This record gives sequence, structure tokens and C-alpha cells, in this order.
Amino acid sequence: MSYFALFINLNKDLETSIERDKEKLKQFSSNEFVDHPPHITLATFATPCEKLLDKITFNKTEILIDKKDYFSDNDLNYTLYYNIEENSSLNNLHNKAVDIVEKTHPDLIDINFGCPVKKVVSKGAGAGILKNLDLMESLTKEIVKRTSLPVTVKTRLGWDHESIKIIEVAERLQDVGCRAIAIHGRTRAQMYKGDADWTYIEKVKNNPRMKIPVFANGDINTPERAEQIKNLGLDGAMIGRASIGNPWFFNQVKHYLNSGTHLKPATIPERVEMAKRHLEMAIAWKGERLGIYETRRHYSNYFKGIPGFKPYRQKLVTTDEPDKVYSTLNQVLEVF
Repeated sequence: MSYFALFINLNKDLETSIERDKEKLKQFSSNEFVDHPPHITLATFATPCEKLLDKITFNKTEILIDKKDYFSDNDLNYTLYYNIEENSSLNNLHNKAVDIVEKTHPDLIDINFGCPVKKVVSKGAGAGILKNLDLMESLTKEIVKRTSLPVTVKTRLGWDHESIKIIEVAERLQDVGCRAIAIHGRTRAQMYKGDADWTYIEKVKNNPRMKIPVFANGDINTPERAEQIKNLGLDGAMIGRASIGNPWFFNQVKHYLNSGTHLKPATIPERVEMAKRHLEMAIAWKGERLGIYETRRHYSNYFKGIPGFKPYRQKLVTTDEPDKVYSTLNQVLEVF
């Protein structure tokens, strides 16, 4: 391939549609795409990353299907919740999800068959579907049929080490119209423990049957690691946890791939500005109380490695008033 994409967070004649998608991916070759780490507020996390880049593509809309949750589609740029009837068919639910997502005019629809979180997999969703490959294939097929948008999939190597069938999974998804696949180099049983194994992802890419782009995910936490992915011949790297508290990471990787040198770390003023912006967006979206609470987890990451920061972190994670948070951040500017 002549292009390499960094993921943040793609049936007519198959060969023709694949070539068209490759051309579209080339248009995004200088983009960063962000994966959505678990328990991170997607919209307020993604937007700071977006502000730092000239070009970027995000899947800002997440579909959460839960029989006990509520339904709201009044803000299609953020998260959509479905209240599911007990007797609703999965295909009907996914078709409804596709219809709503299309209203946001996304570049593509990405199906997350990789989330390892217990409350997700216990319902057979996320990586839980790796226990039922037939269902995984049929749901993907139905979504592809439902939309004219490119459909991509993110998944894991398998449910556990004894059931790694990622080569078969990739083939089956490609055969029903999936236009690209991102693979996390761990099983669901591993969660995020141990090292990501990219060798299986490389095997998928080198499978003569595979024609669609193959992206790697997992442990891409330095610019050098992203370069390793490129050197393996993979089509891109999906970056998730490495960007938490460090939305500058994408530009750092892009700069390294282009020059072989490292950008300087973000300055204190840049970190303070980003933390303020993050809090501002969280409050605007979820209200003062919840916005302040959900942003607390990010402060340690934004100011990671700053000697003497602990007292200020303590203030940031204990105050319930936005003015006091901003005041503490201003103190950080003065002291550091």
C-alpha cells in the first residue's frame, strides 16, 4: 500500500468497491483517527484531539443498545441510547441504529465487536459476539445491506487463546461487505493485560484472500510503535489509550513518521488550555455536576510527569465548582 492511516477514533462488485474505498482511505492518509477507550466520554474526549489537527475523522456517534437504558436522539453528534423491547430482533435494532446514525452524515459506520467490558460482553455485545461467529457475520451483513455508507469492523483476536479464529473472522466479514477491519492484538479474556500480539494481525494482512485494509490496535503507545506497524505492511494503526490525556499524540506520531524526530512534549500552557476546554465541553454537554465529575479522571493524565503537581491534582479532583477548577488551573500556570 502507498498510504498509511492512523486511526483515532470504511454490494456491488466487491473488487470495484474495495478499490474505491482504498482511494477514499488515501484521502485520509494524513489523518489521525481515534479509538474510543472504555469509560471515556467520546464527544468531549474526541473534540480536543480534533482541534489539534488540520484534518481528522471521528466516529462521534456511538450506539449503546441496552434493554434498561433510555432513548434519546435529540443530539445526534454524541451518544444515542436505545430502549429495547424484549422481543425486538437484533437485526431490526441494528437497522434502526443505522438509520439514526446516517442522519449525522458520517464518512463510515464502524461496528465495535471488540469491547471487552463485562457489562457489554455479558449481553453478547462487543467482544462477546466472538462466541457466536455466525451472528457476527449475519449482523454485519444486515448493516451492510441497510446502508450505502462503507461499513468497517473493529474486533479482537478471539474470545480466548483457545478460540483465536481471526483469519476466518476477517474473511467472513470481508465476504459480507465489510470494507476494512481493525484488530486489537489481544483476546477478550486478556482484557488489556499482557502484550498485544500483532503477529496474528500480520497473518490476516498477508492472507492472499484478504483484499480490504487491515489496521492494528493495541499497545501503539509511542511513535516508534506506530512505525513498527507501518513496517509490518499493515494499512494503519488505531490509537486509543495512548491518547488519553495526550491528544497531542497523533501529531507526535505524524511528525515522527514524516521526519524521524520527536516533537517536544506539550507545554504547561497547552495542557492547561486543553484541560479547561475539556471541562467546558463536558459541562456544556452533561451539565455542571456530571461534567465536573467525569472530567476529574483526565487531570492526572493531562499533567502526568509534572513534579510537584499532586497538591493541585487533589484540588482538581475534589472541588464541585467550575470556578474553583479554573482557578486551580490558573494557579498551575503561575507555579509551573
